[in-house]
Amino acid sequence: MHQLIDIPLSEIRADALLRDRSVLDPASLADLTLSILTDGLRQPVEVWQLSQPTDTHRYGLISGLRRLTAFRALAHGRTDTRFATIPAFLRTPADMPAAMAAMVTENEIRSQISPWEKGRLIVQAVTEGIFPTPDAAVAALYPTFSRQRRARLRAFASVVEALDGSLTEPESLTAQRMESIALVLRGDIADLLRAALGHVRGESPETQWSAMLPLLREGAAALEDAEAPAGSGRPRRMLGLKQGLTIRREMTRGGWILRFAGPEAKKGGLMDDVFDLVEKWAEGR
Repeated sequence: MHQLIDIPLSEIRADALLRDRSVLDPASLADLTLSILTDGLRQPVEVWQLSQPTDTHRYGLISGLRRLTAFRALAHGRTDTRFATIPAFLRTPADMPAAMAAMVTENEIRSQISPWEKGRLIVQAVTEGIFPTPDAAVAALYPTFSRQRRARLRAFASVVEALDGSLTEPESLTAQRMESIALVLRGDIADLLRAALGHVRGESPETQWSAMLPLLREGAAALEDAEAPAGSGRPRRMLGLKQGLTIRREMTRGGWILRFAGPEAKKGGLMDDVFDLVEKWAEGR
């Protein structure tokens, strides 16, 4: 039996483990807080004793982030000590992978974790050396998943690796959109996606998706097109010049467009020069 103890909220470090939940829904959290206030806590949180405790933290949280957050909200500003401590099962996981697997299992049952959050957990676990590869992380954290579902998780992780820090609300990406991005990442398109997102940094998720969509269509079409020999370097999708000019091609429903960006792109004579060069090229064919 695992030991059940009351632990001061201040002694629990919520971010001691990498977590697959990075955003808490305010509405559901408010409902949980009201439920705890009215009926009490039905399920204790799970913690383990830190091997290197600090002056403020003795325990790390394994599962129960929403419950801990709700308790802290209830404790804030109160003069009594009713919510100063929280019931917790004191676990002794054999290692960090076991603790992470326990947290993932609970969240799979209790709440909806976004595809981005699942991918981010896998990437962070590998980055911090908890698992040697994404495959190892997926196998340990999601042992009951089918081969197809594990492949989807690895695809989500590849999107996080490529676009982390470039998106406004990555948690809002659906599984279908994440898979669309992962598909084109098989080609040499990650830099193009980051460049496109750089022009709409801070904009809404839909605006950012619209900025990526032409590249996703092009990338998907390129994967289906087997005409270009491997290693030929074609097609060229982006050209960066020392003059501060970036030229990127995009596929649209009606054909191709060239998008010019950078300080040089703001000069009025640039388009005239481009038209002259295209005209000379066409006449010389």
